Amino acid sequence: MYPPPHHQIEDIQKMISVIKHFPLGILVTAKDGKPFVTHIPFIYNENSKKLVAHIDRSNPQLETLTENAEVTVVFKGPDTYISPSIYSTPQLPTWNYIIVHIIGKLSLINESEAIKQTMVAMTEFLEGDDQKFSLKKDDSRMERLIEYIQAFEIEITEWEGKFKLSQDKIPQDYENAKEELIKKSRKDVSGFIDEIYKNT
Repeated sequence: MYPPPHHQIEDIQKMISVIKHFPLGILVTAKDGKPFVTHIPFIYNENSKKLVAHIDRSNPQLETLTENAEVTVVFKGPDTYISPSIYSTPQLPTWNYIIVHIIGKLSLINESEAIKQTMVAMTEFLEGDDQKFSLKKDDSRMERLIEYIQAFEIEITEWEGKFKLSQDKIPQDYENAKEELIKKSRKDVSGFIDEIYKNT
């Protein structure tokens, strides 16, 4: 069985937590054997239990987003290389990660007021507790923007959590792997970002 049972997570609340902490999902569809992939933020609607997002109408993937189309969304949480040197027992190198795969049925949102509401809800979520910006449905810029985006929601039919966290190791090594994942997640990447921004 793949992934191994000890790497499979069935706790939906933990998977929802991954989506909320790492909302930039990977939308995967296909048409005539050709895959389409787009990175876009999603929100999880607690009331409808659906994922909600928007895609640029000029994106060629839009032609695959038909009513009731089956789609996959991947959410990637923290990940890191795990060196055998962190373990108290002899081990081999590996890579630990937190991944959630969602499979569901897509529904298009075409009514203008409903599209605006999804934009307001997403902005409110992404702004967070420190919300310095508040998007209003009556913002005049919204009328122009909704012409260029397609809103949609996904009814979730399958949840798959892949949490590879050294669960098969002894308690001390399991804890060491957790601390390594935390440490690498806090790694300063400012130098990398500065380099990427140069001449971009």
